[in-house]
Amino acid sequence: MDELQRGETAPHIDAPVEPKRRGLASEIFRFALMIIAITLLARAFISPFEVDGQSMTPNLHDHDRVFVSRARYLHFNLNRWINLLPGEDRQGTDIWYPFNQPQRGDIVVLDPPTQSDKPFIKRVIGLPGETVTFHNGYVYIDGVRLDESYINGPITNCDRQAYCNIGPIPEGYVFVLGDHRDNSEDSRYFGPVAIDQLIGEAWFTNWPMDVIGRIPSADYPSIPAK
Repeated sequence: MDELQRGETAPHIDAPVEPKRRGLASEIFRFALMIIAITLLARAFISPFEVDGQSMTPNLHDHDRVFVSRARYLHFNLNRWINLLPGEDRQGTDIWYPFNQPQRGDIVVLDPPTQSDKPFIKRVIGLPGETVTFHNGYVYIDGVRLDESYINGPITNCDRQAYCNIGPIPEGYVFVLGDHRDNSEDSRYFGPVAIDQLIGEAWFTNWPMDVIGRIPSADYPSIPAK
């Protein structure tokens, strides 16, 4: 290559821009994939749900929006997995909950055991092995009156419904009621609900703005915790 003459400058060569553009497009694509993956993962564990109807008033209202924890009641039948191994087969079920099993007072979203094109939202009242009865507007668990601070007094009637005296609740099932006891299709009508039919726990209200926050849990001092 000939040497430059004194006073001459080397010709300016622009850096190629195509690789830079390609690199930027690749970064945007990867970022978009990451956002999609995070969204899908979040939806696998948490789902939005809009309350439809008045069955949970005065605590949740029509068109309130909540987040539902789908992983809350995740469970496995250990015997099914153990029976894949060589040896004697285990009979029955041995259910294991990595996180939590349903507790009394949980507000749950469920696929109802009745004809409906939408999920229901109810409160867990009776647990496996318990007897649920009704008297003078109150709910009784194994003969002990349930103190329900989230409703207005003795308003729980069960006169003409099908399941007014039930128990013991089978293993793997729960008894659910709506908080609006005079306007709720619940276990008084369709009986206990299989835990497999629980979509998850409604744990956080995200609409309307004035009630955003954690859905409070219920305490039952008269009933020993399980």
